[in-house]
Amino acid sequence: MVSDVHGNARDLATAGEGADALICLGDLVLFLDYADHSRGIFPDLFGTENADRIVELRTARRFEEARAFQARLWAGIGADRAAAIHKAVRGQYAEMFAAFPAPTYATYGNVDIPALWPEYAGPGTTVLDGERVEIGGRVFGFVGGGLRTPMRTPYEIGDEEYAAKVEAVGEVDVLCTHIPPEVPELVYDTVARRFERGSRALLDAIHRTRPRYALFGHVHQPLVRRMRVGATECVNVGHFASRGRPWVLEW
Repeated sequence: MVSDVHGNARDLATAGEGADALICLGDLVLFLDYADHSRGIFPDLFGTENADRIVELRTARRFEEARAFQARLWAGIGADRAAAIHKAVRGQYAEMFAAFPAPTYATYGNVDIPALWPEYAGPGTTVLDGERVEIGGRVFGFVGGGLRTPMRTPYEIGDEEYAAKVEAVGEVDVLCTHIPPEVPELVYDTVARRFERGSRALLDAIHRTRPRYALFGHVHQPLVRRMRVGATECVNVGHFASRGRPWVLEW
């Protein structure tokens, strides 16, 4: 199981070795690597110096300034923003989806663009969002995307829409999401030094339906990677982009 792949196609190609299936919890795209500002769509378009500046503004939570700065950059190159981003994302998706083994079960992360996935998901890849599937005799439920934040990443949705997808999944053995349930220890990023958005609806569903596991990613350097919430083992499966190793679910 992997999450937050962010362009790491090399390790993704071997992530499913020896497993019955690979499960991917989203964020295939690398817009900007906060550890190496020369990597990603943003520096490819605007250069590393501008990437340094945007990271500085976002880290300081000066989101309005960051948006204004990006607007000036786009105006300077005179490009259609959506078209340029989609072109770059398509290049990454072609590489990422080609690396998926069969079978792969995947859902979207908050930086993914769901509308583009049908172009690249082959017959061995099953994409699920607000849906459930049986894998190895166990029922897995999938909820993709993230909740709205000042970052305004591509696949952020409202709380009600997200809660409806959680409700649609119902009772499962394993609940697979991109974002964590809203538990302080699970949503706090120790490097970014901020609380990321978790889902209260997801936490309520865990208390109500008591899945064996709740698996997620999104928070790259969590305060706690694994903890029990009631009867459920909640696990951040890891920042695959930097670790390069899958988390293994053994029953």
